[in-house]
Amino acid sequence: MSDRNSDGLGDLVLWRSFLAVHRSGSVSAAARTLGVAQSTVTAHLQALERTAGGALFTRTARGMLPTARADQLAARLSDPFDRLADALGGAGHGAVVHSIRIGAAAEFTASIMMPALAAAVASGLQVHVTTGLADDLLDAARAGRLDLVVSSVRPRGRALAAAGLVDEEFVLVASPHLQIDPADVAEQGPVALSRSPLLAYAQDVPILRRYWRHVFGVRLEREPSLVVPDLRALAAAASAGAGITVLPTYLIRSELADGRLRMLVETDDPPINTLFLVRRPGAPAEASRIVEDALRRAVAGL
Repeated sequence: MSDRNSDGLGDLVLWRSFLAVHRSGSVSAAARTLGVAQSTVTAHLQALERTAGGALFTRTARGMLPTARADQLAARLSDPFDRLADALGGAGHGAVVHSIRIGAAAEFTASIMMPALAAAVASGLQVHVTTGLADDLLDAARAGRLDLVVSSVRPRGRALAAAGLVDEEFVLVASPHLQIDPADVAEQGPVALSRSPLLAYAQDVPILRRYWRHVFGVRLEREPSLVVPDLRALAAAASAGAGITVLPTYLIRSELADGRLRMLVETDDPPINTLFLVRRPGAPAEASRIVEDALRRAVAGL
């Protein structure tokens, strides 16, 4: 920076391009967000890298991966830039557009996240959602491709900040048409379920195995009759009378309420699974706050 720009304010437009690339993961997406040519964003990054004395991004076929230094800079700059954007937006420069990239399980996205964020999206928040398994989504956050992740796994290390969001409660359910008497299950344990087909999320039945161990105190040795990696599909199959399964209560509130599914075991100590809200360094501060507030309101009654 020159003496005439000793306070750095003359580089604000460059840092704005930097943040857009860091948040979007690509020069082309950043250019669309900013309404400028890709060559302009590229020139801004080159100017900053000359000033910084090294690369800020690694250019790959999958996009622009931030360096550790870029993550540190983004973490320092995001909140001040978001606050400046809010101030300018309130000063008559038009509506402030906040954008954020979120990762979560498909079931949580459809049942909780989309209703929770509807009002914010209608008010102008731009949300890009990626669904998948927790480990894959956390890797994407570490690589700078996601800003927030709702994860069933607490991330290791200090690269990502995690806070508990909600505890999922799991219950054993079946359609009333199967005529499984909860009283028999209470008296006989899993023996009363031995002829009922198992509906599982994966071939190694991790959710069912955990339930059997936690509630019945025994190891589940049976093979599933149906395997489908979508809890909503398992709920639909169970409601139709295909067999028994274990599901989080938030996902089947309406089925339990209208009698399509019934709980087979009443327990004061059901298995739980903590969901974490994970944020990467440099995630857009105001958009993150909007999403976190909305999600915490949504899960408060679960």
